[in-house]
Amino acid sequence: MAKHLVLVAGNIGAGKTSLTERIGSRLGWWTGYESVADNPYLSDFYTDMHAWSFHLQIFFLGHRAEQYLEASHDARSAILDRSIYEDAHIFARALHHMGNLAERDYLAYRNLFELIINGLPRPDLLIYLKAPVNVLMDRIRKRARNMETGISAEYLSLLDSFYDEWLAAFDLCPVLTLRSDDLDFVHHPGHLETVVQRIQEKLAGKEEMDLSKS
Repeated sequence: MAKHLVLVAGNIGAGKTSLTERIGSRLGWWTGYESVADNPYLSDFYTDMHAWSFHLQIFFLGHRAEQYLEASHDARSAILDRSIYEDAHIFARALHHMGNLAERDYLAYRNLFELIINGLPRPDLLIYLKAPVNVLMDRIRKRARNMETGISAEYLSLLDSFYDEWLAAFDLCPVLTLRSDDLDFVHHPGHLETVVQRIQEKLAGKEEMDLSKS
């Protein structure tokens, strides 16, 4: 079977980690996750975003690039929770937009980002999980992570608009968009099998079918 690199993208609370875990387990793929528990900057960042935004983004850039290389060296296909492209096009952009990332720091970061991604393997598929902001807010409240208590609907809406702009121009690989508010791949095995089928069809180059008819 051919080796593939699949990325899972989406707003906060869209279900990326849950899908990554289950696809990895179901298909026997190598899985990579966003560094949260072992991130040395997150607590400082949430205390003072203006002071620590640049440090956090540089850490994520290095962590994500290392993860891509590790995935490429593994014999198995790989699925990654969050893409390196989102770091730049969504989150660093949002921090700059909100005044938490200075212009010179943002430009330095973007220059480094471009240099790094040019040396990374191209993905074979991007899975974009999309859900309405009210659903995202409800999920964030339910999982009750201390660091996410300050996330607002306005911030999620801003990120959502950046996702739309980014994906409109994204051409590195095919994109499979899934409405995660209509899918419960955690509690319904049939939903997971539907997603697995869609992924395999996309990787095989087949035309998309209407998920609502599945």
